[in-house]
Amino acid sequence: MSRRLLPSGEAALLVECDSLEEVLALHDALEAEPPRGVVELVPAARSILVAIDPAVIPLESVATWVRRIPAEPRSRAVGARSEPVTIPVAYDGDDLAATAALLAISPEALVARHTEAEWRVAFVGFAPGFGYLVSDDWPFEVPRLDSPRTRVPAGAVALAGVFGGVYPRQSPGGWRLIGRTDVSLWDPESEQPVLLAPGRRIRFEAIGSP
Repeated sequence: MSRRLLPSGEAALLVECDSLEEVLALHDALEAEPPRGVVELVPAARSILVAIDPAVIPLESVATWVRRIPAEPRSRAVGARSEPVTIPVAYDGDDLAATAALLAISPEALVARHTEAEWRVAFVGFAPGFGYLVSDDWPFEVPRLDSPRTRVPAGAVALAGVFGGVYPRQSPGGWRLIGRTDVSLWDPESEQPVLLAPGRRIRFEAIGSP
């Protein structure tokens, strides 16, 4: 594993990683013991942006801190600092049956695997509040739709590639829809506007049958 450290202006350092696994491991290590002056960690699929207050800590010191963290495989104890957020889901999505057929399992088995897995928010993007979810318990890679929908309703629970996700508001989208939830994922008026913040653990709970 290797990392490339690049200054991003005077108040941030971009850390490029080889894989999402390395991003997750590094994010956990950085979040565990940040020095004073580190104000935010923003993970992505292959990088982490470390935002700082340069009046408190110089970029050179932040770079040294990052380099001292060993590149180790991610522990199963990630996110153990808090209990998982439970999201109730009605598994009646338009693509549930077709997605199960693609994976050569029944809709009931797909729902069972989805609810048995413990998910983690790897990073956010695409839209405010949209978390890209990954799980060591999820064995499938789900192809995106050939033609994206022009409208996906808010609360749609979806799959694409190795990721799970929940649409925080109505938007276009090419992920396969397997269910829906009424949980609010994005509330700009709230003290904590984003429910699915990076590093948070997620469980899905079925409230209906497919």
